[in-house]
Amino acid sequence: MTDLTLGLVVVGALAVAVVLLYNRWQERSARRDAERPFASAPPDVLLADPQGRQEPRLDTVRRVPDPPRGASPDPRVDYVIDLALPEAGDAQLAEGWRTITQRFARRALLSGAAGRWQAGLQLVSRAGVVGEPELVEFRSAVETLTARLGGSAAAPEMREALHAARELDRACAEADIQVALHVVGVPSAPRFDGQPFQAAARADGVTLTLDVPRTAEPSRSYEAMARAGRELAAKHGGRLVDDEGRELDERALAAIGVQLEVVRRLLAGRGLEPGSPLALRVFS
Repeated sequence: MTDLTLGLVVVGALAVAVVLLYNRWQERSARRDAERPFASAPPDVLLADPQGRQEPRLDTVRRVPDPPRGASPDPRVDYVIDLALPEAGDAQLAEGWRTITQRFARRALLSGAAGRWQAGLQLVSRAGVVGEPELVEFRSAVETLTARLGGSAAAPEMREALHAARELDRACAEADIQVALHVVGVPSAPRFDGQPFQAAARADGVTLTLDVPRTAEPSRSYEAMARAGRELAAKHGGRLVDDEGRELDERALAAIGVQLEVVRRLLAGRGLEPGSPLALRVFS
């Protein structure tokens, strides 16, 4: 979907504070049909820029991470099939599941023990919603494996699951934003070790970027980023500016922070607290 840049207007004599809001809904829609045949390895949707913008791109945002260690299928974002296996089937499940993970990669999850298992396929990510043919294939593969091991599988209705996934995808598209602050007139390679934001060099300084859905406590993390930007500018006689080169004062920066709390509440209302293991899976 197409990245959109939205402005935050501060009333009165304040300059316009522009935040980089990457809304990926249209980009997801445009890519689904083209990329679905290759969906076994989820595409990295952040590498391409259909508008040809020269905004900074950060490797830590580009990478499609593995699911958090110990992650289990979650019906809020996964299509979850309950499996019941005989004792002898448990030992053979891992080998059979390996074939499924080779097909569906990081989106397939398996958890359980002692004959009670859950097999899940992640339905929503930054790549969009899984297509119905792929979901049918996953369900068929799991049911076939379970039957071969002498067990049974109970799967939810697929159309309802896909409808819920599309609703979640739309909500996530509204909240899938990055905030960027530009510090111009400063050294191009400062270090911000241990900070929740990323720094990327630009021709005249540095861009600080916060991937909001993947960051715990985004408002507080944004405050840390803004503070670092102000301090860097003050130390080297630089300026903190928006995309158009307009200086960002304290009220403009505060207005951005207010908007981030709105985003946090939107995600939390969907059970996706920013920076949580589930949010990291969805926004990958």
